[in-house]
Amino acid sequence: MRRTLLGAGLALLFAVTACSGSEPTAAWSTPGGPSTGTPTASRQSAAEAEQTLASLRKVDDLPMWEMTFVGDYDPTVGTDAAPPSPFGCSLFAAWGDRSRPLFARNFDWEANPALVLRTDPPDGYATVSLVDMSYLGVGADPTGDRRLLDAPLLPFDGMNERGLAVGLAADDAATARPEAGKPTVGSVRILRLVLDQAATVDEAVAVFGRHNLDFEGGPPLHYLLADATGASAVVEFVDGALRVEKGRGSWQALTNVPVVGVPEEKRRTDHRYGVLAAALAKAGGVIDDRAALELLNDVRQGHTRWSVTYGLRTGEIHLRTTTGTDRQYRLPVTLS
Repeated sequence: MRRTLLGAGLALLFAVTACSGSEPTAAWSTPGGPSTGTPTASRQSAAEAEQTLASLRKVDDLPMWEMTFVGDYDPTVGTDAAPPSPFGCSLFAAWGDRSRPLFARNFDWEANPALVLRTDPPDGYATVSLVDMSYLGVGADPTGDRRLLDAPLLPFDGMNERGLAVGLAADDAATARPEAGKPTVGSVRILRLVLDQAATVDEAVAVFGRHNLDFEGGPPLHYLLADATGASAVVEFVDGALRVEKGRGSWQALTNVPVVGVPEEKRRTDHRYGVLAAALAKAGGVIDDRAALELLNDVRQGHTRWSVTYGLRTGEIHLRTTTGTDRQYRLPVTLS
């Protein structure tokens, strides 16, 4: 939230978790602290960094961990971690019931440890996001690893306090051509800028438009956005240029095939897209979190790591890992 949540306020941000001053310093320079890694994003005081690391706890044998990031970070600097090379990923937004728009996704990739991360920077929106920790260089037991202080830089999906959600998927056909005068950001990092800065799909598209995306070191990506008003959009890079397709009707879906400018009939030849499209069209885009998780199960693969739904007006988050563990969270959503 565009304010600092400390103490009791942190408990409001993550309902299922009880969260365990000085001049700002580089968090990793704390005398006697762990020296693993050199975080670069943290703009925390030493006390805030220690509070962040102390909040880490294991919640699933995926392994899945949770952590609250206390204090500020700089989303424009940090790790050089490359984006993943997902074997899949399936996403959809549904708003047939305008009072309960929903964003849902499967993340399909290798058996890496994951992190449910809550952030609340003083100059950005509060968020809950999911991070594949392997891209921080963190192992299955990250306890005390100060590279976790770079975790805000790599959200693979997430939602902010204004009810805006975003997720990514591989798109082998995408190419991004840099434009002079625009800063370049990583293709995963852009999700952090969107979550911190955008309250609506239009604002999120504008964030994409202000940056060049770097697809080097990993697969090209495309993105699904949705917000609390029932708006959604797919962002793709076609022949080097940013292209956007706004959602129409009552749902929008994305897998690993291009959709911008592609007829719906051709899109449905992709098996996972076809399954999502048929179910969402039949339901008129009216789907609750339980039904959404079951639909995600219909398109899950052997390497699906997590399935998650984000209630864009309710702030309710339902997470299911590949081990079968279900977790529920709530991020208070403030609607304008």
